Amino acid sequence: MRLLPSGTTALLVELDDLQEVLGLYAALVEDLPPGVVDVVPAARTVLVVTDPALTSLSAVATAVRRTTPRHEALGSGELVEIPVTYDGADLEEAARLLGCEAAELVRRHTSAEWSVAFCGFAPGFGYLTSRTWHEEVPRRSSPRKSVPTGSVALAGGFSGVYPRESPGGWQLVGRTDQVMFDPSRDPAALLRPGTRVRFVDGAAR
Repeated sequence: MRLLPSGTTALLVELDDLQEVLGLYAALVEDLPPGVVDVVPAARTVLVVTDPALTSLSAVATAVRRTTPRHEALGSGELVEIPVTYDGADLEEAARLLGCEAAELVRRHTSAEWSVAFCGFAPGFGYLTSRTWHEEVPRRSSPRKSVPTGSVALAGGFSGVYPRESPGGWQLVGRTDQVMFDPSRDPAALLRPGTRVRFVDGAAR
């Protein structure tokens, strides 16, 4: 663990891998150190934001170092079901890369319970991981200039849903009409760190 100041009111905690990030994040949000107002996970870091009127960075750094990660709490948030039409432009290619048929890829994707490890790239985009998804899907060699809103995709060990039309290099396996981000909704993002996700095959309903 390496702690670095991020400006004058936050600490950036650098960790070895995503599992360490998730364990520390789960512990911190369950029992926030005094004066901490926000905790933001990423792939290998946790940003701890403080209120300088209530604490100091040194005090928070001490609290963070004393925190015991809560790996058993990972993915313990609310469960969101996302209906998917599995007709993505890269479905067959992604299945080929995994050495299986498209139907088997869909079965694996829908049988896994996913959880939001962290958010980024675009408002409402959650990077989803699963303890039972052990596949590594390479990104496209050439990213698309435009990925449609609601595209369900795979890259590396992650799955995700594009909340809006944007460029992207993930493999597109399906699409959903579920709204990932709505500024008029509270909370605006459907998927937040810790949220559990089940993908449901629309053709199987």
